[in-house]
Amino acid sequence: MRFLLKLLFLLLSIVAIVLIVGLFVDGDFTVSRKVTINQPKEKVYDYLSMIGNQQEYGVWQKKDPKIKIKTTGTDGTVGFISSWESNMEDVGKGEQEITKLVEDKLIATEIRFIEPMETTSQAYLEIKEVSGNSCTVEWKFEGGSPYPWNILMLFMDMDKELGPDLKKGLKNLKSILESQNN
Repeated sequence: MRFLLKLLFLLLSIVAIVLIVGLFVDGDFTVSRKVTINQPKEKVYDYLSMIGNQQEYGVWQKKDPKIKIKTTGTDGTVGFISSWESNMEDVGKGEQEITKLVEDKLIATEIRFIEPMETTSQAYLEIKEVSGNSCTVEWKFEGGSPYPWNILMLFMDMDKELGPDLKKGLKNLKSILESQNN
């Protein structure tokens, strides 16, 4: 009986320590990558503002050829929602909604993951002109984990998790857009 009490005390102590540490852990993250594309910013914006085009350059949509995608609204306008559902755990289930458009400069979306874990992130595609025929595109994700789940951020490097996928998606984007005639 004494052993069980000591074990229970030890387990409660560990849980208490984790919860206390969680009070001091920042659960927020930002991950971004950039690419220069040799096309005018207007053409790049027109392509990026259509969320349906992510199926061509995004890496997550390509992971599951059997992914089910449904849309609501008019693509390229605020309020458009693209929902996905996949049996693959690293694709999962969720939806992406266009929340803000700034002509030739910014596409902002909210991504609501439903499965395998419920969470919300903000994604931004920011376009900046380099010259008349080239621009940079920065793809940025911002999100976080609320307390007490923020403790997991001590064991996860979101830059290593998301960064390679953003980089590959931007590389695909560059290839697609630069292969098109002006």
